Parts: sequence; C-alpha cells; structure tokens
Amino acid sequence: MKSVVDEMKTNGYVGSGDILKNYQEALRNECFSEFVSKLNLPAEKLMKYTTALEECSNNYYNCKNCKGLIHCPFKLNGYSYLPHVVDDRLLFEYQPCRYKIKELKRNSYQDNVYLFDLPIEIKNASMDDIYSNDSNRYDAILWINKFLGDYKKGKASKGLYLYGNFGSGKTYLVSALFNELAHEGVKSAIVFWPEFLRSLKASFSSDFNEKYEFVKRVPLLLIDDIGAENTTAWGRDEIFCPLVQYRMQEHLPTFFTSNLDLKSLEEHFSVTKDKVDHIKARRIIERINYLTDQVEMVSKNLRG
Repeated sequence: MKSVVDEMKTNGYVGSGDILKNYQEALRNECFSEFVSKLNLPAEKLMKYTTALEECSNNYYNCKNCKGLIHCPFKLNGYSYLPHVVDDRLLFEYQPCRYKIKELKRNSYQDNVYLFDLPIEIKNASMDDIYSNDSNRYDAILWINKFLGDYKKGKASKGLYLYGNFGSGKTYLVSALFNELAHEGVKSAIVFWPEFLRSLKASFSSDFNEKYEFVKRVPLLLIDDIGAENTTAWGRDEIFCPLVQYRMQEHLPTFFTSNLDLKSLEEHFSVTKDKVDHIKARRIIERINYLTDQVEMVSKNLRG
C-alpha cells in the first residue's frame, strides 16, 4: 500500500512539508483516520484542514458516545461543528446531533403558534397539564374539549370569550388548546393585547402591516387580556374594530381572555380621554357576541 506522501507524489501534488507532516501525524490517530476516510476526498484536499478536522473528529466521537443532551459538552447544546462535502469541496458548519434532531421534531409544532409578549409557560401549555380539580373551571374545560373535537372534525364553531379573576389560568387553558391543534398543523396566534397595541404604534415605519395582517388573518387567534389596555380612539376604531369585523366576516375562530365581563368591557371601550362614545362600544360588543360563546371562570389564583 502506498503511503500518503507517495500517493500525493504520484498525483503530482507538491505542498508544504509542514502541512504534509501535520496531516501524517494526525493520521496516526485511529479515530481521525477513520473519520476523514468517511469524507471521500483526496488527501491533498483534506490535509489543508488538518487542525479543523482534528477538532471535528473529537466532536464526532464525543457525539457518537453521548448519552443525551444533558451530557453535551459543547457551548451550543446539541450542535457539533462538523465538515461535509459539497461539489467536491469541504465545508464546515454546526450540525444537530441525533438527540437534538429528535427534540426539534418533537417541538416543531410550536412553529405553528405565534406568541407576542407572553411567558414561556404559555409556549409549553399542554392539555395534559390543565388543572381540573376546581369545579369552577369545569364549564371552561368542557367548552375547550368540545371545541377541540369539533374543530378536528371540521365543524364550524364560535370562539370563546373567557373572563374571570386574575391568575385563574384563562390564558393557559386557551394556549393548551392552540398547542394541541398545532400538532395537527393548525396555525394560531396569541397576543397580549396591551403590548401588541404599543408595538403596532411603534412600527408604523417598519413592519406594521405585516404584523397586523398576520394577526387579522391567522386561522385561530387569542386576544389576551382585552380590557387591560388604555382605550384610545385609534386602538378601538382603527385597530380592534376592523380586526374583529374581518374575522367575523371570514368566520375565523377568535378567542378573548379578560378580567372583565362584556358589560364592563363595553364601558371600558366607551370612554377615551377625548370623549364618551357608547355607540362604537356597543358595535364592538355586538361583534364579540357574534364571534364567541361567553364562559366565566372564577378560580383560585394559580400564580401564587
């Protein structure tokens, strides 16, 4: 068998002695030798990257013997810096390990749920973790389960106006429903309404239309904590009213959570700093009535 040096001489390769020497020394390591052989590139190309390939070889064998992500020694958990061949060229990039690929696949449903300014526990909300030991939550849970079954069967259904005391788990309950349907590929959005309005106002010169149109047209929408925002004519008449009008016309299921019942919400919408307008407030409530069933959920404060 020809040595690496003899083979490269046969192929007419002339290179730096140090480069050849370093590559030859690296090949004495059985793991390195096996690793580079899998790349199916000639030695004269591989030897230019000896140092990087040695690092990648160590990474590869660390991953090969790894027992799980919790044991990952790399700064970018679950990703290893490895080479791959493209058009007979060697390229290096971070690649996910088998455990990371499994985790990404398991959590891929979360890409179907758009969250705006909401805590991480909402992102991970699950129907399996819904607190059901409080009889005051029974009606809401029953409604959610019925909607879930109907939606999966393709049956048209109203959304939900879920109101009750602070910390009773209203947002978590609807988010768990959305996450369950995300596994079926259903797109949804959950927006904390007070902050969403502030964000829209600040984005006139950038992505205002993109954000607003997405929320307006998404198949499932939760407007979280409606009634907690400061009522302005702009937010009420230019943003909220056209949004619910569009979703009503397109029969898009729309959900709301609030600390206010609809009567109190109507009062909230009627007063701005400039004037009182009961007619516009009443029109909004009529649209919410058309879009939703109303369920009260008064429960103990689950936020501690």
